[in-house]
Amino acid sequence: MTSTDVTKEAEDSGPSGYAAARLRLLTEEARPGPPRRAALAGLTDEWLSGLFAAAGPLRGVSLVAVGGYGRGELSPRSDLDLLLLHDGGDDKAVAALADRLWYPVWDLGLALDHSVRTPAEARRTAGEDLKVQLGLLDARHLAGDLGLTAGLRTAVLADWRNQAPKRLPELQELCAERAARQGELQYLLEPDLKEARGGLRDATALRAVAASWLADAPREGLAEARRRLLDVRDALHLATGRATDRLALQEQDQVAAELGLLDADALLRQVYEAARVISYAGDVTWREVGRVLRSRSVRPRLRAMLGGGKQVTERSPLAEGVVEQDGEVVLARTARPDRDPVLPLRAAAAAAQAGLPLSLHAVRRLAATVRPLPAPWPAEAREQLVTLLGSGRPTVEVWEALEAEGLITRLLPDWERVRCRPQRNAVHLWTVDRHLIETAVRASGFTRRVHRPDLLLVAALLHDIGKGWPGDHSVAGETIARDVAARIGFDRADTAVLATLVRHHLLLIETATRRDLDDPATVRAVAEAVGTEHTLELLHALTEADALATGPAAWSSWRGSLVADLVKRVSAVLAGDPLEEPEAAAPTAEQERLAVEAFRTGGPVLALRAQTEPPADPEHAADPEPLGVELLIAVPDQAGVLPAVAGVLAMHRLTVRTAELRSHPLPDGVEGSVLLLDWRVAAEYGSLPQATRLRADLVRALDGTLDIAGRLAERDAAYPRRRGVEPPPPRVTVAPAASRLATVIEVRAQDAPGLLFRLGRALEAAGVRVRSAHASTLGSNAVDAFYVTGPEGARLPGEEAGDVARALEEALRG
Repeated sequence: MTSTDVTKEAEDSGPSGYAAARLRLLTEEARPGPPRRAALAGLTDEWLSGLFAAAGPLRGVSLVAVGGYGRGELSPRSDLDLLLLHDGGDDKAVAALADRLWYPVWDLGLALDHSVRTPAEARRTAGEDLKVQLGLLDARHLAGDLGLTAGLRTAVLADWRNQAPKRLPELQELCAERAARQGELQYLLEPDLKEARGGLRDATALRAVAASWLADAPREGLAEARRRLLDVRDALHLATGRATDRLALQEQDQVAAELGLLDADALLRQVYEAARVISYAGDVTWREVGRVLRSRSVRPRLRAMLGGGKQVTERSPLAEGVVEQDGEVVLARTARPDRDPVLPLRAAAAAAQAGLPLSLHAVRRLAATVRPLPAPWPAEAREQLVTLLGSGRPTVEVWEALEAEGLITRLLPDWERVRCRPQRNAVHLWTVDRHLIETAVRASGFTRRVHRPDLLLVAALLHDIGKGWPGDHSVAGETIARDVAARIGFDRADTAVLATLVRHHLLLIETATRRDLDDPATVRAVAEAVGTEHTLELLHALTEADALATGPAAWSSWRGSLVADLVKRVSAVLAGDPLEEPEAAAPTAEQERLAVEAFRTGGPVLALRAQTEPPADPEHAADPEPLGVELLIAVPDQAGVLPAVAGVLAMHRLTVRTAELRSHPLPDGVEGSVLLLDWRVAAEYGSLPQATRLRADLVRALDGTLDIAGRLAERDAAYPRRRGVEPPPPRVTVAPAASRLATVIEVRAQDAPGLLFRLGRALEAAGVRVRSAHASTLGSNAVDAFYVTGPEGARLPGEEAGDVARALEEALRG
């Protein structure tokens, strides 16, 4: 059926016919995108015009579509934004007409945003409410008095242009407030396609700026970006059957399928690319608005002082072929991009160092005319790249300007695979490419503590470059890093260091949080992987920069202290100090007291030491890290201690950061031993529980009178499971040669209350002893390492270790 046939059916059959025609139109697979939106708007126009005509002749009244409907962009569940415009003649007749228009819309279950105003009232309301004025800029006549609609359009547009110097700053502030609330569309895992920065509202704001004649947005790619977001919203409406702009995780696969995309990642990448175009256009446009408004305010005073004449624009040199003009970095008049392949990097470095934006015209001229750099790069090009990366926060805006015109992928072709690539780990705040730039920004603050800042900054830029390839991104990244390092002109020795840094950029944080640092095998393995003290120094700085650039959950003072301790031990080995077998650590006075009391009473004894940590990130120095406690427990040596303690902590909603267990011998002449457990925990929310309550529950857990599993199950059942993405299955592995003293079993699973309790029960059931445990939680992912031995204290044979790992995996799947 053609669109003409659909429209005729709607005209012939009234509201029910419109509903049927609308449904048929939305289910036609061959009509997605702009054609369907335009056809839906046309169909709705005909229906509403029919309703208006059926109400009888009424002079001095018109029906006007505004906002998105005014632009002819109706998504399947879009609101109908309508204005009934009248000349103020017969109020009762107008009210009756409004009822005959609005009620049929409501009867069909369509959302309606409506108003009834005279032209004077509409202009007055627009002057008071910026959102109303923006909607009226897209006013479109539907029915009735065409002259009335045209008059309003002309008046509103004239008002907008006359008031632009006042209203555009107001609009910019509105956009900034919305961005602060909703975040940046190009980085969110569950973005709001309309409200987030770089979304559909920002695209509409740019249309309003253009209508003011004060400034204009970069048009290349903008219409296509807007179309893509509208297409995604259409598919989202059809997939959910709701008027929603939030692209929730559970809807993304279905929306991707609706659009013919491979998967949800392909969908998000398309959304991010569109949002990036709109965001960059907004940055350029608002910068131009500010320049024009400043020029208008300054020029009259200058003319008065100079007695008239043409204003001379100042140009300040920044670098060879690069100058500052009007608060932007532009190319000098003598610059020859076609003969100077280093000019893009030189201009970018100069802009970042000066804390100024690169002008749109300069970037586009460079993209259109510059010659490719030779391979390997000349030394100046490499130095300018390092200068750009080391400029701190201004690097981000300059890098985005280069990327918007395709210059980054021309300089670094491997960048294309990570550009706009989503990261579905809640720990990460950014896409892969933005995370790499954020890491370089963080690393720029550490350049004074390393001997080769250039290697640190380039390693920061490349450390996750392998995420665009299948398999382990560290392994793939090592190969790419070698190629890139050679292309940009590093010698063999420096290339080897960069490859090592990329290959092992997770080594320190994973080892420090998941391995026993008192075990010589742990320190020796890191020393062998790193190779030299200088590489270790660089890796330490890269580790911290990477974690800080990831998000708040990835770094803390506690993690920093663990990494620093590991680095100190590895540095000693690399310096030639002998690595001695560890001796049993002497208990502290408090541990000794708890052990004696536990033996004397025959039950658990514990002590809580609450503390706060200073923030690890200097940018958030005013925000202390969450309250945590050190929990010391002494209990007579017996079976079931680990699951009992872990279960009680889970019942009290305490998150375990680390857990260490060891046996403490009693004084001479006393048979038996006491288990000492040193835990670091934090409250999920609320205040910390009292030690007396913890001890009472622990006593009951150890004697079997407290049903921990049942209590945890009851709590889980009380809270309905939310829909969400199905997490990957748990994985349990045996780490080969990780320790000479114990078998290391590593668990990767979805974090959940009681996870450590279930693991402890499974280990007890397997008949192994836990020497120490290292629990680590990153976002929704738990990575725990258990050092286990057989009953006699020896490492487990290979086959037995594999059986234990499989038992743990089955316990987690069950």
